[in-house]
Amino acid sequence: MSDDLWSWTASDLATGIAAGAISSEEATLSALARMEAVNPALNAVVDPLPEAALEAARAADAARAAGAPLGPLHGVPVTVKVNVDYAGRATTNGVVALKDHIAPADGSVVRNLRAAGAVILGRTNTPAFSYRWFTENDLHGETRNPWNAGVTPGGSSGGASSATAAGVGAMGHGNDIGGSVRYPAYCCGLFGLRPTSGVIPAFNPSQTAERPIVSQMSSVQGPLARSVADIRLSMTAMAPRDPRDVWWTPSPAFDPVAVHRPCRVAVLAEAEAGPTDPVVSAAIRRAAGWLADAGYEVEEVAPPSLEEAAQLWVQILGNEILGGFYDTLVTHGDDRVRHSAGYLMRKVTELGRAEFLAAFGRRSTLLRQWLTFFEDWPLVLTASGWQRPYPLGHDQKPDADLPTLFSELSPMIAPPILGLPGLAVPTGEEGGLPTGVQLLAGRFQENLMLSAGAVIEARAPAVRPIDPR
Repeated sequence: MSDDLWSWTASDLATGIAAGAISSEEATLSALARMEAVNPALNAVVDPLPEAALEAARAADAARAAGAPLGPLHGVPVTVKVNVDYAGRATTNGVVALKDHIAPADGSVVRNLRAAGAVILGRTNTPAFSYRWFTENDLHGETRNPWNAGVTPGGSSGGASSATAAGVGAMGHGNDIGGSVRYPAYCCGLFGLRPTSGVIPAFNPSQTAERPIVSQMSSVQGPLARSVADIRLSMTAMAPRDPRDVWWTPSPAFDPVAVHRPCRVAVLAEAEAGPTDPVVSAAIRRAAGWLADAGYEVEEVAPPSLEEAAQLWVQILGNEILGGFYDTLVTHGDDRVRHSAGYLMRKVTELGRAEFLAAFGRRSTLLRQWLTFFEDWPLVLTASGWQRPYPLGHDQKPDADLPTLFSELSPMIAPPILGLPGLAVPTGEEGGLPTGVQLLAGRFQENLMLSAGAVIEARAPAVRPIDPR
């Protein structure tokens, strides 16, 4: 049995360890063996921590034997992204210049996972500065999608998605400022939750200056996993308060036994601008049918514009980047991120002070439209992206049409600028690649999304780890 523990869900591992049916050391040895077997083909975990993981696993087993209180992920092997602080390790963020940027202490994510009893197997790859939807960099190299080595695993949490999809850890931590949890989850056939801004603390002690305000408001931490139950468990582990994070906000409990509560669901199955891949729209309508069968009131109704919110993200965040970070990105980023950033900057209209403040104020108008819409339609069912997962290097082609790319990924980009949550939900496989949908809801309505996600999960093929193809 211990040989296949790497394939168990986080929930099953936590239950088995708590009951004494298996040990954390057994689960960790199994996960480490899986990492050794598949990571060379994937390059998902770029900072393996086998010795520390086994030490943590043995400590977890000793704590259980002594009758100590057990956290929600007690003894469960997980991974964290290489852009959050792990004491004594470099927070590289995929940047050569940061290869010796050693964290003086654990950041909020690692601290909360340790407190929840989780065993951290290693740290996963990201593009330089976590800036792209494709995961490769000059420091750690290219991460591959276990479904198809020629297709992106997504970004920026592509290392987390690749590892979790292949069974390296029962949960992968990621973060999301423009889809960086939900898009990798979509590309690798996983569940991925972008929670409401402020729900999970995110302070990094290694930071030398505060992030600019728009980035602070838009960026969140979130889990990628192979089941809805594992998302709930991981959120319970990561959400406790850290006084170092000034944005942290208490949220409703992530009830592991929550039952679905049928409500009205607005379905957006076609892109507002540009074409929609037929496989994408078919997956949305199929999931809508499953929700209707479960008692949800489902109708194709256009919500407020995702496209407009995405364009606001481009302009506000783009101007913030032009205000200082762009010089750092050009100086220390790799050629890929400079290429991608250059396209974005050409799309951004440089705003004066009054214009920027007016654009920032427009955020409240759009958010008000969405919150009012959610009063009548508590859930929106739509795409993660309007196209199938892209080939590797899609944004690097000489003729890359990045304005079209941003439009195709508008369902990813819109929620962050508004501080709204989103849940990527896998729905099966088509042509050798995963299919999936996204659920959107109002602030602090994660349980509503997770309940609906569980209904879709019950009808879709089960998500199991896959061998690299």
